[in-house]
Amino acid sequence: MRQQVEIIGLIIAGAIIGALAKLVMPGKQAGGIIVTIILGILGVLIGYYLAAALGVAATSGIDWIRWIISIIVAVVLIAIYGAVTGRRSNV
Repeated sequence: MRQQVEIIGLIIAGAIIGALAKLVMPGKQAGGIIVTIILGILGVLIGYYLAAALGVAATSGIDWIRWIISIIVAVVLIAIYGAVTGRRSNV
């Protein structure tokens, strides 16, 4: 049961991080909602790993630094996705 809750939490966090990453990027980006969620999930996973590697300690509240790192990673992933699929953003 706990694992299911963690998976649901990861999907929700991925959707939020992916949406925030798309808001930060100028123009229109490639990919729909599913791609945004998947890239957001990857952003969360890689971002939290990078934060741990950089020595960012977990807090009892909101981990703003981890979220910012995750958003940056998701922005990079969305840009890479757009480059790989051949879809360019319209600035």
